[in-house]
Amino acid sequence: MKLRTFFLAPSLLAVIALSGCSTTSGKGGVTGFLSSSSKPAASARYIAALDGGIVGRTGIKLSDNDKQRALEAEYRALETAPLGQPVAWSGKNVSGQVVAAAPYQVGSQNCRQYTHTITVDDKPTQARGAACRNDDGTWTPLN
Repeated sequence: MKLRTFFLAPSLLAVIALSGCSTTSGKGGVTGFLSSSSKPAASARYIAALDGGIVGRTGIKLSDNDKQRALEAEYRALETAPLGQPVAWSGKNVSGQVVAAAPYQVGSQNCRQYTHTITVDDKPTQARGAACRNDDGTWTPLN
């Protein structure tokens, strides 16, 4: 009986841990952290390292919450999204999606180009940029 309990507890913990993982939606976007609770997908340090991301270069005024969602999408696209897989986000009367290109090397750093399309009042605005991953897991945009 002890042997069965020994294997059951770790299995139960694994199921609970995996239940919070994000999934790919049928519409081609990545869902999970961005569409559910108020917990951010990345810590404030990772978002701050993006220095406003390319969303900040569009000139579009976003609420603090919408800007946070947009920057989280940029981080997730850079960090984990497969080539060409959109990471979608939405806010109040605004939505967007970030698509990262294939990773490439600059010196010892992994870098990615990416595109962020923001739609306000059915009018899309697109910004393009690139960022490189630092040893601490943050991404620094290239100018």
